[in-house]
Amino acid sequence: MKKKGFQRSDRVAEQVRRDLADLIRTELKDPRIGMISLTDVVLTPDYAHAKVFFTTLQSEHLEEVQIGLKRASGFLRRELGRRIHIHTLPELHFVYDDSIERGASMSQLIDRANALSDLTPED
Repeated sequence: MKKKGFQRSDRVAEQVRRDLADLIRTELKDPRIGMISLTDVVLTPDYAHAKVFFTTLQSEHLEEVQIGLKRASGFLRRELGRRIHIHTLPELHFVYDDSIERGASMSQLIDRANALSDLTPED
């Protein structure tokens, strides 16, 4: 049988991402965290753990942001439990998502390579 659309775990992960983003934006008062975006949530099959991927415009203060998120994880987990009702509430693990920076770096390398190929004479 072919799977259609999202699986339940995908829907739960997306709900966790949306609710956490809202909680961080509205409930957290820690100045270390600032403006972050949650890019993805990956749940283990038993929902015991959730990797929460985030980006920040303050990458120079990344360590402080991570400390703030780790410190707030218990509060966020408890508040998340009040919003969504699943059999196991995941332990939250915040992971910096550097894919945007890597993408920009790759784009610059491609632009440089294209510029160099424009300078070389054609046979």
